[in-house]
Amino acid sequence: MTDPSDRDIAFLTARELVAHYRRKTLSPVEVTQALLTRLDRLEPEINAFVLVARESALAEARAAEARWAKGAPLGLVDGVPVTIKDLFLTKSWPTLRGSTLVKREQDWTEDAPPVARLREHGAVLLGKTTMPEFGWKALGDSPLTGITRNPWSLAHTPGGSSAGAAAALAAGVAPLALGTDGGGSIRIPCAFCGLPGLKPSFGRVPHYPPSVFGFLAHTGPMARDVGDLALMLNVITGADDRDVYALPPERRDWTEGIEDGVKGLRIAFSPTLGYARVDGEIAAATAAAAQRFAELGAAVETVDRLFDNPARAWLTLWWAGAARAMSVFTAEERWRADPGLEASARKGARLSALDYVAADVARNALALAMAMFHRRYDLLLTPSVAVPALKAGELLTDPATQKEWIEWSPFSYPFNLTRQPAASVPCGLTKAGLPIGLQIVGRMYDDALVLRAARAFERAAPMPRCPLA
Repeated sequence: MTDPSDRDIAFLTARELVAHYRRKTLSPVEVTQALLTRLDRLEPEINAFVLVARESALAEARAAEARWAKGAPLGLVDGVPVTIKDLFLTKSWPTLRGSTLVKREQDWTEDAPPVARLREHGAVLLGKTTMPEFGWKALGDSPLTGITRNPWSLAHTPGGSSAGAAAALAAGVAPLALGTDGGGSIRIPCAFCGLPGLKPSFGRVPHYPPSVFGFLAHTGPMARDVGDLALMLNVITGADDRDVYALPPERRDWTEGIEDGVKGLRIAFSPTLGYARVDGEIAAATAAAAQRFAELGAAVETVDRLFDNPARAWLTLWWAGAARAMSVFTAEERWRADPGLEASARKGARLSALDYVAADVARNALALAMAMFHRRYDLLLTPSVAVPALKAGELLTDPATQKEWIEWSPFSYPFNLTRQPAASVPCGLTKAGLPIGLQIVGRMYDDALVLRAARAFERAAPMPRCPLA
């Protein structure tokens, strides 16, 4: 391929790019220039970036090109462009966390663990992607950057809190993105934007500095196909002594066995978890997706109620984290914050130590219940989100009956409490053309099986390309 346009390159997978580099049919510089051109054209519409690192990205691409010319790539993603959520420390770049309260003039000289691993493998860092303030909600707007929009429909949100990450992926601006998930912040935007995304088992991907949301907060890969999720997981996993909860490194290739299918697996499908209200189109699409697993050879059983709604426990831990995040700012500064974040922080400040411990006890009980569940079932299927993407700027789908955003996303946060691996994969479109996501949950530490099941479904039910493409 010579003189490629941005459209030629935009939807190649990371694995395809590496294959092109190896054959010398594309170079990292050609790819990076094409994607930056595409970014310039689409960014005014989607608003996915808080920082675009044009000069350093091209310098990294030139270095990668030189390594490939010698046949000596640095690592698994040498020369592959990737975006970084603005929650991760990144050398020489401010990490503002979607907030106007964080001071830009700081000593930005450290990479967070997964950012460091990406550099070690030669990735080209395109820039930092947008997020809601301190990641407090699953939507794509903040006081710092305004509204990020969904490439499938610019009138709608891409979800959050990994908002810009999902928007850039769906729009063909980068093949890989680094995201976080404390209550659905990878799975919700992937569902809204027609993408696969993985919340790995807690500790699988080390994180630093520690999240104010504690054990709820996971770091994981986002991409446009499941194989790239596995490839990126190969890069960003492994112990880092800055994260005391990081799992020990495993000598494994997460892409290995990913094509083995689901024949013989025992799978439960829960349409509502026993408490959720689900949009009719989403209910139909996810039921059809569960049936597809049966057609692929799995034993699929519908199991409605698994546990009582754990919203109160999650909200207690979430509000406490919000209170901690905001505690470092003065009362005058806090007036500039997102009003919803400030309200959550105030609720957290009123909690007692007993409240927090009770929520943690409930979290442990839920994890035990799911461990017992997985003695019978290998995987659990649910909708990823109960509703299609909200209109941009909206917090609730039904303000008359809802108080918290998690009421329209009742399927994601339980598995932050349990710390299990969970993926979202696209499983169709609404009549209005908005993507629908299917959630696949695995037993603790069985990330490989979640990836394998996600790949089996993706292969059987491929997703059309985003119309903005």
